[in-house]
Amino acid sequence: MTAIYLASRSPRRRELLSHMRVPHDVLVLAATEDDEPRLPGESPADYVVRTAREKAQRGVVTIRKRGLAVRPVLAADTTVILGDDVLGKPADRDEAAAMLGRLSGTRHEVRTALALAALDGRLHEDVSITTVQFRPLSARDIARYCDSGEPYDKAGAYGIQGLAGIFVERIEGSYTGVMGLPLFETARLLNHVGITLP
Repeated sequence: MTAIYLASRSPRRRELLSHMRVPHDVLVLAATEDDEPRLPGESPADYVVRTAREKAQRGVVTIRKRGLAVRPVLAADTTVILGDDVLGKPADRDEAAAMLGRLSGTRHEVRTALALAALDGRLHEDVSITTVQFRPLSARDIARYCDSGEPYDKAGAYGIQGLAGIFVERIEGSYTGVMGLPLFETARLLNHVGITLP
């Protein structure tokens, strides 16, 4: 029996939930999942939490509108933060190359916020915070990575689980959080709705 809805089309999040052996269905939201703009004066930390929360809330509305079976809705948002800037998904090769150039040789932060809408109407939230150290990247490194096609559907223009893993000198935090679904925090949230994992 399906335990939850996942309000995300991310194949990485689906794969990670499957690794956790959590039965789930993808809930495609009526609203687009493209990067949402930050509100005026909104910090990157507040932005990522708000975005995940709004996805979970839209998931609940979508279930009602479509007359679907009522189940908890899990949503997530992953943001790459450099200074006070949020690096979302690049629109094209030039933007991807520019983001990678900015990340070259830096310590930056990856935050993945989780929101779980429970059947009783409560919203449970958590955040994974990871620091990622990139080695310096040459123009050739960036060009070859852009040629791979990997950067274009990923926050900050890279996926740690793919070729960009060779750019990462070290991380402090959650590897799966950088991928888009931190397993520890996800399991902790699922406990709130009676889903206990080994």
